[in-house]
Amino acid sequence: MKTPIPDHITQLATAVEAAGGRAYLVGGAVRDQELNIECKDFDIEVYGIEVDDLENLLAEFGKVHLIGKQFAVLLLVLDDGNEVEVALPRRESKTGPGHKGFEMKSDPGMQKEEAALRRDFTVNALMRDVLTGELFDFYDGVGDLKRKVLRHVSPAFAEDPLRVLRAARFVACFDFSIADETIELCKSIDISELPRERIEGEFRLMLEKGDYPGKGLLALEQTGALAHFPELACLREVPQDPEWHPEGDVLIHTALCLDAAVLRRDEMENVWAEMLGVLCHDLGKATHTVFERDRWRCPAHDVGGVEPTKKLLSQINGQNDVVPLVCDLVREHLRPGQLYLERDKVSDAAIRRLSTRVNIPALCRVSFADFAGRLKPFELPWAPEVWLLERAASLGVKDEAPKNFLRGQDLISHGIEPGPEMGRILGIVYDLQIEGDLADREQALNWLWKHY
Repeated sequence: MKTPIPDHITQLATAVEAAGGRAYLVGGAVRDQELNIECKDFDIEVYGIEVDDLENLLAEFGKVHLIGKQFAVLLLVLDDGNEVEVALPRRESKTGPGHKGFEMKSDPGMQKEEAALRRDFTVNALMRDVLTGELFDFYDGVGDLKRKVLRHVSPAFAEDPLRVLRAARFVACFDFSIADETIELCKSIDISELPRERIEGEFRLMLEKGDYPGKGLLALEQTGALAHFPELACLREVPQDPEWHPEGDVLIHTALCLDAAVLRRDEMENVWAEMLGVLCHDLGKATHTVFERDRWRCPAHDVGGVEPTKKLLSQINGQNDVVPLVCDLVREHLRPGQLYLERDKVSDAAIRRLSTRVNIPALCRVSFADFAGRLKPFELPWAPEVWLLERAASLGVKDEAPKNFLRGQDLISHGIEPGPEMGRILGIVYDLQIEGDLADREQALNWLWKHY
């Protein structure tokens, strides 16, 4: 059953009609209704009313924010907190490079067929009359929905390079394919001028919201966009041992890992960081894969993946605090499996030290995705994860690293001034604590008395 149009949208459309205009649902809301999935954002396009009159009309319903009055796009924030993006049909002309190189002018009298031409894909060019429910489909968007195909509406698609990334994002969200002619058009579009924040926005939606982020990654390759992210592009044709990786090369493996990670995404505390960890976990294989002793091996690719991870994140991530988290996950992604294989020999200190380097539950989820991202059956719960979490919990380090038993004030009371020597002593005490030589704060204080 299609998501019903909310009352506040209907009330707004009624007011538009009374003012001599007409309001239509456009874009994703109509598409999602036709797909029988939940609609969250209801954007409308208003015909027959000038922008100043529309602004005054909207002000009767709530606060109006100008997303771009020159573009005739307004954001209405209702008293109940609901937001509605309201636009007028507009004409666009290309004036310069990039996604901002446009001159726009509203045209309330434009024909709906012409206005729909500026949409990206036919499935997003659908319109629905808010008051009558009539569907307008000028470019066979409904047919492409049934065929699960993304097809550009017009050659104007090429004027906005962000649409190349959006194609991959929609593949990730809806498991659609991309029409051959749209793939060829995408390959001709230069996305190098896109600012990082726009690139990050599309990657976030693909990794955080898409049910098929791995397919989105492969769609980036299809459209030629992956070439702009060389740390990912070079994973294609990097071989793997077929016994452990029957799925193929490292790019295919990474795509399967991303899709597997979706199974655990609801558990992730920092979805962006963990999904980036999955995306980047094997970047080191591009430079560390060798054929020796009759098989493909990739020694030290975990540590070797840290630098390419930093380079890739500089293009798709704008949060500095995320970088060390992702690098930690990449560097340690093999540890759960390695420790499990040697579980009878693993010391408590090894588990404690791991907790000081990385968040253990997050690491387990990334490692699970690595394990599951191949053409072999897997089961949940994953045995190495169960073992490692139980072991870490028994030591009190499952969710965070142990805190130092001593504080700077303890050393000051012993006449040790703040400075390098204090840091050195605190480090010694912490190492003893990690190794299990000091069991509690009292033992740490006794150690301090004895040695200082």
